[in-house]
Amino acid sequence: MNLLHRRSFLALAATAPALHPALRAQTAKPLRGIFPIIHTPFTADDKVDYDDLVKHAHFLHRTGVHGMVWPQLASEWASLRPEERFRGAELLTKAANGLSPALVLGMQAPTIDEAVEYARHAERLAPDAIIAIPQTGVTDNNKLFDYYKAIGNACKRPFFVQALGNMTAEFIVEMSKAIPTLRYVKDEAGPPLPKLTFYREKHPEFHPFTGNNGKTLYEEMLRGSAGTMPGSQMPELYVDAWNHFHAGRRRQAAEACMRTTWFLPVYETYGMAATKYIMTLRGVFKTYLSRGGKPNLPKGGTPLDDEAKRNIKEMLDQLKPWLRA
Repeated sequence: MNLLHRRSFLALAATAPALHPALRAQTAKPLRGIFPIIHTPFTADDKVDYDDLVKHAHFLHRTGVHGMVWPQLASEWASLRPEERFRGAELLTKAANGLSPALVLGMQAPTIDEAVEYARHAERLAPDAIIAIPQTGVTDNNKLFDYYKAIGNACKRPFFVQALGNMTAEFIVEMSKAIPTLRYVKDEAGPPLPKLTFYREKHPEFHPFTGNNGKTLYEEMLRGSAGTMPGSQMPELYVDAWNHFHAGRRRQAAEACMRTTWFLPVYETYGMAATKYIMTLRGVFKTYLSRGGKPNLPKGGTPLDDEAKRNIKEMLDQLKPWLRA
């Protein structure tokens, strides 16, 4: 980071209003359940649509989710500029104070210095928790430990680690010995089910979440998952599965889990373009664009043409009896 950019970065981070300690205590919310990732809306002229970002948070509140997370992979965080992340975090924190879901803010960055500034900014905002994807391009455990410890030192909010690549559950537990706030993990480093059993049997002080759009949600709940972080296009389906399961209504939970898988092939085919198109159909976003003013398709993915849009709408219509917002 060059000197001029760093000065601007630090100045932006320092502008966040601090939340009074008493208010922090009053606004603590449980970190358990369905925590969808907030997607980032863009305008036709390639700017973050902050109005739709806040609208997204209110939409999630109406669906009954237990928490919400921004910015992460499904938020296209790597395409966001520092000033966009600071501004978005401030607006979402303000909105979340009047809503029921807990708010988890993302701290990840290409460098430790940048991640620390996001963490200091979060410390002043006082969200319910923070989360960090591994440092960009880093796989060495010693370097990852330094990165996560620096974030944990800069912000004392409850801390999620997002495990990716070769990060093991044992490594995360070892890190937590030096980072007291690190008691949560979103584990996407390989198959999640054995990890859930590991945490439940050997480290019950940990609260393991999963991702991957809840592909194995029912068994995850059987193994004691603390929650999951899916996309936020149809969060009611996940909320129903979670609430039915934990109320002892196993058959209804199983049926709800099956509904969550209805769109998985669509996401794999059309990627973020389909995700955001659904957000437009649900009246949350104005466009389904990503950074650069274009739809974000997966490598080798199929273009989201008019026929694909008609088919997605038809599929969404079949789920309307279970959609609330």
